[in-house]
Amino acid sequence: MNRTLVSLALVPSFLFAAGCGSTTQTATPSPAGPVTTAPAPVDPVTTPPPTPSAVAAGLLPPTSTKEIEVDRPIDTQPTVTGARFGEHRGFDRVVIDLKGDLPGYTARWVSKLVQDGSGDPVDVKGGAYLQLTITPAVAHTEAGKSTWTGGPIFQAKLGNVQNVVKTGDFEGVVSVGVVLDHKAPFRVLEQKSPNRLVIDIAH
Repeated sequence: MNRTLVSLALVPSFLFAAGCGSTTQTATPSPAGPVTTAPAPVDPVTTPPPTPSAVAAGLLPPTSTKEIEVDRPIDTQPTVTGARFGEHRGFDRVVIDLKGDLPGYTARWVSKLVQDGSGDPVDVKGGAYLQLTITPAVAHTEAGKSTWTGGPIFQAKLGNVQNVVKTGDFEGVVSVGVVLDHKAPFRVLEQKSPNRLVIDIAH
């Protein structure tokens, strides 16, 4: 059963077509579109093993806690326009919406969340913290206006994801902290049209 999807930024409604559940609730009057749904319960006797395409599509819970690093030099840094989250069968999903090319990123475990630049601790408590660092990227316009509004702490209260935190937009790096109830396997998927990064975290 999917829980409610929460929109974290004032972005066009067509951006909400990326895998966070079919029941939605937005911060604006624009309704969100349906997204990838969780698979039906698996019968171990009559159901064949999942195909690689099903795993790649993010329909199954992730299985690895290994940290991830993707180096992708690009000419023009993309803009982070918002983040969303929702619950699927066996895992939670956080989606980072982008305007522009897909950037490089790292996803690593940290002992606590801090604000980039100042190093001040973020006042959130959890059993584990996953830090996503996106580079090169910005979350503001040339005039300095934020393109990812709200926060910096967005309450999720899902199966494992408790909060999503905007921890930095500093010197071409955008940082997103995910506060978890407990450490669990995760994966990062790249999706296009529109471009976005998808972080799935097992329950």
